[in-house]
Order: sequence, then structure tokens, then C-alpha cells
Amino acid sequence: MPSRGRSALRRIAARGTAMAVGTVMVMGTGTAVGAASALGAASAVGVATAVEATTAVGTTTAAVTGLATAPAAPAARAAPSATEALHWAPCAGSAEPGAECATLSVPVDWARPAGPRLDLAVARRKATDPGARVGSMVFGPGGPGDSGVEMVTRWISRFSPEVRRRFDIVSFDPRGVGGSNPVTCSRDLLAERPSPQLKSQADFDATMAYNRRLRADCRARTGPVFDHLDTGQTVRDLDALRAALGERKLTFHGSSYGTLLGAQYAETYPRRVRAMVLESVMDHSVPTSRDFLRSTAVTAEDSFREFVKWCDGAAGCALHGRDVRTVWQGLLARAGRGELADPVKPGTPLSSSDLVNKIAFRKLYGADHAGLATAIAGMDASEPLPASPTSPAPLPPATPVFCSDWHLPVRDHQEYASLVAMMNRVAPDLPYLLPIHMVAACLGAPTANPQHRLDAQGAPPILLSNALHDPATGYPWAVSVARQLGRSGVLLTYEGHGHGSVTSGPCMEHTVDSYLTDLRVPPRGTSCPAVPS
Repeated sequence: MPSRGRSALRRIAARGTAMAVGTVMVMGTGTAVGAASALGAASAVGVATAVEATTAVGTTTAAVTGLATAPAAPAARAAPSATEALHWAPCAGSAEPGAECATLSVPVDWARPAGPRLDLAVARRKATDPGARVGSMVFGPGGPGDSGVEMVTRWISRFSPEVRRRFDIVSFDPRGVGGSNPVTCSRDLLAERPSPQLKSQADFDATMAYNRRLRADCRARTGPVFDHLDTGQTVRDLDALRAALGERKLTFHGSSYGTLLGAQYAETYPRRVRAMVLESVMDHSVPTSRDFLRSTAVTAEDSFREFVKWCDGAAGCALHGRDVRTVWQGLLARAGRGELADPVKPGTPLSSSDLVNKIAFRKLYGADHAGLATAIAGMDASEPLPASPTSPAPLPPATPVFCSDWHLPVRDHQEYASLVAMMNRVAPDLPYLLPIHMVAACLGAPTANPQHRLDAQGAPPILLSNALHDPATGYPWAVSVARQLGRSGVLLTYEGHGHGSVTSGPCMEHTVDSYLTDLRVPPRGTSCPAVPS
């Protein structure tokens, strides 16, 4: 598996270099695409926000938020006859003025550069101090399913003032997301998703059959890009964007799932990297389903234990003086019986899975211990609902991107049950974490870009940034990726909590800014103290 993934990347990269930059067209609408993350997004934590679109035959479909309509199957266009620069125009509907948008034409399949093409939605904000401008910095969004266009148009404050001063900040909607030929599926079929709580071989077989039906439906509605959503293809898209921006070398900041894109770019084009920050690092070398699920369960449970420890010592915790775990287990039991009201939708029962992934994980993601304690106390004091069945929230429409990058097979129900039991032992406070949902959703799916150890020989120093207590991308993943990068990997440790760390206090911000702007690499072993959340 390691050699297969690495050689596939380089085989694709060796083809079609003359067509790396396709025709670029003005993007007439500003795209505001809601985040949806496979491992837990700060705003959605794997809860897909979808819009309904009606095709010519009246079929209701679901696509990533931000598009008014979604075609049943986008028509493939012929390859362009000439290469052009990006043509920028003001983004319509941008929450903050100053953002510019464009589209970049790239091959659907980089192994066939003269074949069908798709348009990638791109956005930028120019450096606020043109006289001190270093160049363009491309941001790789997380998820999979997060919109880079929305990050630039709506959430530019996510970047430090110094980075905004010195760089044009550029990002894009990865293929299959938002304004870039989004994965589109039947809303009715998505609503039929089986529970990940598989109780028999019959349930396992039914999930496999459902996955086959859903993939066929999504492929028909999405078009040919559906079979080319993997990060290996997006690496080529990123290099085409670098060339279209006129940058000889890439300055890149990837966050969460975007670190997979950055790492594989450095592996494919090590000598085209100027500077690269990988924040909240994913380890794509984790070899098996069991290893993947164990590592994600360990890191999530660590964050929950940190929350309990904080509450025990903080007089301001809404649960201070109580047995936090006992209160929490009581809520899980009520949710399992369908008796716990969703605080966002009063009167609607909240499933135990959504209690874990929508409520607890979201708060841990933002290191909001006080908010989590308040939410738990409020639900504990709420009146029980009459017992009723519950169903988990939909998965992100971009789930096929995850499936195309992660080969996580499960042989049968017996093996699946053993994986769930292992996760429950490792993370007793957080049953049915989102990763087991993703594994169930990917059963039977092909994987174009399977896990492998990184080989980025020739890359310059790459700065990795990770919190010690990150609920989604655990610190051991960052340590592992830094080791795989060898002399190129430099790990900056944030001694705090939460997912995302580059602007967590002046120490982190200054260190990352100095690296990006002046290529000052911190000494190995550098760490920054936690700041109050």
C-alpha cells in the first residue's frame, strides 16, 4: 500500500505538465459555502448543511451549501486552446468588501489532461501593505467539505494581521465542494442512511448495499468528477493554481484535512515549496481501520478528560462540585432512549451520536470548556421527552472525498463489532464518534489515494503546528508526520487545547508569522504556552 499511493501520485504528476494551468474565467457570484468536516469542523462537526435543488425532472437533490441550483450531471467541456491568467472580479455577496473571485479550469482527471474539465472556484484578498508584499499564500481548507472561498470572503480574520499585511491570501473550493462541481446526491436517499450501530451481519450487508446505491446516485448527479475526488488530484489542482498566480514556488497554509493536501504536494513537488505550514496535522500513514479508529478515539477521549479535569478545578464551571462523568453518562442514556431534547431544536429528540458529535465534540473542537459545561448542565436540567426513535444527522456531502483518500476496509459484522467495542473501551465517554460513521459510509468504496508514508526528499523546512490536546487530529499524528518528513519536518507545539493553533496567543502567532514571511525556522522542540480559552 505505501508504494502504491506514492507512485500513483508521481505517475499522475508526470503527465500533462504542459496543461497545468487551464483557461480561467471570471466568477460572477460570491460563494459562501458552509463547512462540513469528516473529522469534525468547528462550525458543523460533520453535520452536512445542504440546499435543495430541483433538476429538470423534478428530483430533489442535496449539494454543499452555497449553490442555488445543482445540475444533475455537469457536462464535460473540451480542453481549452490557450492558457490565460486568472481574471479577478469582486465577489458578489461577500460579507466583507475587498474579496475577489475567479475560476480556474483544470482536468477532471489529471492522468488525462486533454480530457473533460471542471472549473474551480477561487478567491483572494490582496495584501494590505502592497509595499511589504511577499507574494501569494494559498490556504488549504479542512473537512473534507470546507470552502476555501468562504474562508477568504467571510472569515479572513482567521489569519493574523501580519500575514494579511504581507500576503495576498488565496484559497479555493476543492473539487467536489461548493463552487467546484460539488458532490450532489438525492436528499431522500441521504436521509435513508443506516445507523452506524450495526447489530448483525444483515445490518452490515444492508449498509454495504445502501452505500452502493448512494455512490451510483451521487455519481450520476455529480458527473465524471465523482470518480476523481481524491487528494492526489487536488495536489495537481493546487499546482495549477500556483502557476496561475505567477508564483515560482508555493507558500501554503493547510489546516486539518488541508494538511493532507499540503503534505502530498510537498511529496509530489518538493522543490516547488517556498514555505508550508501544516496546522492540526493528519497522518495519512495510519495503515489499518483499527489503527485509524483507535488513534481518533484516544485523542477525542483525551480532550474530554481534559474538560473533566478543568471542571473539577474551576469554580466557574457550571458542573463544578458534581461528578461530571456521571452527569454525562446520564445524558447519553437519555439520548439512547430518545428522551433527550435537542437544545437547538426544542421538542426534537437528540440521538446519542449527535450528543457526542454535535454537542461535545464541537465544544472540545473550540476548546470551549465553559460552554460545554453549561450545555451539559442545561440538558441535564431539561424535562425528558417521551421515548422515541432517533436517527443520526446526515454526513457531509463531501464524504466521498474522504473515502477516496482512506482505505479502511472492514471484513464483516464481526470485525465491525470488534472495532466499535475497541473504541468504546478507549473512549468510554464518547461512543460512536464520527470516524466510525465515516468508516461505515466508506464500506465498499474504491480508494484512489490510499495511505502511505510520506517521501518528500528535497523539500525545504516545513512547519507543523499542533495542540497537545487536539480532539480531532491528535498530537501523535503531528509527531509522526514530522518524523516522516525527516530533516524537513519542524514541529511547533501549542501546550493547550482545541483544533487549530497558529493564532493561539502571541508566541504561536509570532513564530508562524516569522516563518511564513521571512523563512525563519524555529529551533526543533519549540513550544508555546497555552492561553486561556
